[in-house]
Amino acid sequence: MGAYTHTSSAYPQIRICSIRMMKPETCEGLLNKLVEIPGIRRILLHGQNIPKVIPYGPARGMENKTTMKRDITVGDTTCNIRMLVGDVILELDDECTIGLINRICNDFFVKFGFIMQKGIFIKPSMTMVDYAKYGPNADPSLIGMVDPRSKERPVMVVSHEEQDIKTTYRCENNMLEG
Repeated sequence: MGAYTHTSSAYPQIRICSIRMMKPETCEGLLNKLVEIPGIRRILLHGQNIPKVIPYGPARGMENKTTMKRDITVGDTTCNIRMLVGDVILELDDECTIGLINRICNDFFVKFGFIMQKGIFIKPSMTMVDYAKYGPNADPSLIGMVDPRSKERPVMVVSHEEQDIKTTYRCENNMLEG
């Protein structure tokens, strides 16, 4: 297991914790606002899984028919969301984007609140789970974002740099709470 791929921990990470779990429509709206911001390298959604089969109670073993599992469209990419999202974790190119993200969140979260935190939330180097799932030559953009139970690869959304959209924002890196 010799060659470990390492993504630099020099990239700042922030976590947007909504006070309530977000429905797919709410999550889709937030992600579409965030994906427009240049300088976001990776986005990781974290939340409560919605099981395919009801695990307990009188309906145990029956199919879980819910509108919470559905396709959402982020930018030009469509993906199936199977969870209630509680946290949105962002890895940024630099801290200059934090002020803009905070303003977007303040405008977006009007019906319920949020907390924005800075720290390390995505593992910066290859873990055993990353190695077991993707091998020694794993794509660096996937490191730290592995769900060991998932049989699908993470959804990749086209970034601003790939669309040749260049926008400059003033650096405002003092907008963190908590």
